[in-house]
Amino acid sequence: MYLAAPLMVLRLLTRGVRYGNYHQRWSERFGVFDVPGGVGGCLWVHAVSVGEVNAAEPLVKALRVDYPNAPLVVTTVTPTGSARVQQLFGNDVFHVYLPYDLPFSVKRFLKRLRPRLALIVETEIWPNLYFACRRRGVPLMIVNARLSERSLRGYRPLASVVRAALRGVRVAAQSEADAARYRSLGADSDLITVSGNLKFDMPVPYDAVSAGENLQQQWGRQRPVWIAASTHEGEEVSVLQAHQAVLKHMPDALLLIAARHPERFKAVEHAVRSLGFITAMRSVERVPDATHQVFVIDSMGELMPFFAASDVAFVGGSLAPIGGHNVLEPAALSRPVLVGPQTFNFEEITLTLIREGGGRRIAGESELAPAVLELLSDPGMRERMGRSARRVFDSERGAVRRVMQLVDAMLQE
Repeated sequence: MYLAAPLMVLRLLTRGVRYGNYHQRWSERFGVFDVPGGVGGCLWVHAVSVGEVNAAEPLVKALRVDYPNAPLVVTTVTPTGSARVQQLFGNDVFHVYLPYDLPFSVKRFLKRLRPRLALIVETEIWPNLYFACRRRGVPLMIVNARLSERSLRGYRPLASVVRAALRGVRVAAQSEADAARYRSLGADSDLITVSGNLKFDMPVPYDAVSAGENLQQQWGRQRPVWIAASTHEGEEVSVLQAHQAVLKHMPDALLLIAARHPERFKAVEHAVRSLGFITAMRSVERVPDATHQVFVIDSMGELMPFFAASDVAFVGGSLAPIGGHNVLEPAALSRPVLVGPQTFNFEEITLTLIREGGGRRIAGESELAPAVLELLSDPGMRERMGRSARRVFDSERGAVRRVMQLVDAMLQE
């Protein structure tokens, strides 16, 4: 880690250019920050970025209800994750960036916060951090734990270090497959529980459906609309080519497109305009009108109303070798879901959704336009798939309750 320190500084410089005020918080990555009064002895939740923060939302809210007098700290690694924490929780939690996994940074971080409990969301195994928590007697649990085969292979060169780091760490896994992979990584079988996926317990914004109806009212309720959400580099071109094919059969169709990372918003806008689409932007026009063919959602944390306003949802990161993203948001709103072949990060959820009829997998980019056209042309099929998607979402809820039972037991111990 010390040898990697120059690369860390270079990354800080790069992010400081990309995110305006990030340089003002560089010291946090080395464990230097001001601690507000009353934070000591906190309950600490770590969520690396936006997806993990969204997954942690129902857990953080449950902690606030069950432990109203305990200060809550939420750490992230990315600036977009930090912005999402502020958006979801405001001043109800204290946010600070997780320090780099350098011994002196981690020691300083823990000395300042003095957490009673550490809850690490999904897959963040930092050996020095875990060793330091054990030395200080901070109980640690990986919640919503997932581990793909790809990630498992990535950890194997560090197998002995990772095994040592996981000693005594409780794991609340999303699925039996994730639990098995954590066992093979070296986690203690007696400390592994299958608790389910926290994302099934995410709150559906009460106003998402009504906001979606308002959007439809502005661009035309009868228009066929599909959304490509959380797209990555290389996927937007495939999506836009698919939309060109859709427009040949449905000239009034509207595509909503949202890149996964905000630094790519401009690149997506450029790609859309370069292909000649009549384009609107969330940051400029706010809402497309009847003349627009593509609407670029260049904002964060607003996908739910746009899912509600769409007829079909394609979830990105699945045509590119990223591993897919959260299919539960459109499922929660009873929308049929399309994914590509690369869904290893959310394999079990995706397979369940497909098996139960709420989703469909396409083999490659050439199948995207036909799949979208078929669904846009068949309201009955969309309704059946949407109902199935919602049933999957509803049937899997309860992970937060199971995790909170583990939290209660750890705090009592």
